[in-house]
Amino acid sequence: MQPSPVRRARRSTSAVFAVHGAAAGAFATRIPWIHEHHGLSTGQLGMLLAFPAIGAALAMPLAGGVLHRFGARAAVRGLLSLWCLAIALPALAPHPAAVALLLAVFGATAGMADVVMNAQGVEVEQRHGRSIMSGLHGLWSVGTLLGSAGGVLAVHLGIDARPHLLATAVLLAVLAQPACRGLLDVRPAPDEEPPPRFSRPPRSAVLIGAVAMGAVLAEGASMDWSGVYLRDVAGGTETLAAVSYTAFACTMAAARLCGDAVVRRIGAVRAVRASGTLATLGAITVALAPGPVVGITGFALVGVGIAVVVPLAFAAAGRSGPRPGQAIAGVATITYTTGLVAPTLIGMIGQVGSLRLSFVFVAVTTLLMVLGAGVLGDRRGRRVAGAPGTAAAAPTAGAVPPPTADPAGGAVTAARGT
Repeated sequence: MQPSPVRRARRSTSAVFAVHGAAAGAFATRIPWIHEHHGLSTGQLGMLLAFPAIGAALAMPLAGGVLHRFGARAAVRGLLSLWCLAIALPALAPHPAAVALLLAVFGATAGMADVVMNAQGVEVEQRHGRSIMSGLHGLWSVGTLLGSAGGVLAVHLGIDARPHLLATAVLLAVLAQPACRGLLDVRPAPDEEPPPRFSRPPRSAVLIGAVAMGAVLAEGASMDWSGVYLRDVAGGTETLAAVSYTAFACTMAAARLCGDAVVRRIGAVRAVRASGTLATLGAITVALAPGPVVGITGFALVGVGIAVVVPLAFAAAGRSGPRPGQAIAGVATITYTTGLVAPTLIGMIGQVGSLRLSFVFVAVTTLLMVLGAGVLGDRRGRRVAGAPGTAAAAPTAGAVPPPTADPAGGAVTAARGT
């Protein structure tokens, strides 16, 4: 039987991921309102939507310092609350320039909360002694579906985005407080030096992030281009085009919720190789699809195939060195940046060649993900840190060592969702 603090920490971390996802889902439904309210062109909206990723990429390397200064529980609670409140800010902006600035703040809070909650998840996984990261990311996906469902209802009822997002922001910020109550609180040793305020990602994070890039690029391509592909290339209707994203999102969420059982059985490296092979098969199916039904099947396979890769990348980063928080922040920065570039890159390839060629490129990147899966393995000779009969758990984000007096072991880390 797992120690009670670890069980509580797992439940709390699960709730944190769901709250973070719900905030993201709620905001996503009101992007068309921002587009219309400010009279933006498609190009202008595209430029504005780059600012969240810019803000996140600049702020995420600072998350390790926040963990070191305030401790794990306070860092997650504070940054998650700020992120929830930040979703209301862009809708309140009076001018597109202010929208851009507030979207950068929005992205910074989202990214830093993402890092500390993934750090929490890695630490709880290490103390729990078995894989849980895929399930945590699955709950993030469930949260996005719930948040987007609330947004769709608000749009259907004709509720303006400003009161909708403001009410949602306050509600989620309130829910974040009890959600964080059971988190493991790990603090630095009195003589421990704080991590650098801003530093380059360690080499281990670059290698792990390179594998995760394939999954993030496939996700961005599927999310942003599946509807256009099904309508313009595969000859589907608008309804079928909408179904393509739903199929992708639902299969990815379901695969994440089931992914931990697969990882426990065959290990992280084999899981990524098997799932990456499915993603490659799915991308090839999309590229060759003669009609919309085959195309939707391909997107569903891509969703299953990439589901566990990013969660396992964060888990590998947490085991990769003496400063896991720095490694997690590095992987998060790489994945966020890839998520920013992916839709534009797919569009450029489609413009020069065709959208079918774009998904051939996606297939190549997922195949490289399969070939590089070995970097996600545990190189310290144990399946999961903190498992019975293994070495002690690795330090948490910000290089905070586990407290030796705590028999439950471990600390808390946080993740994205993408």
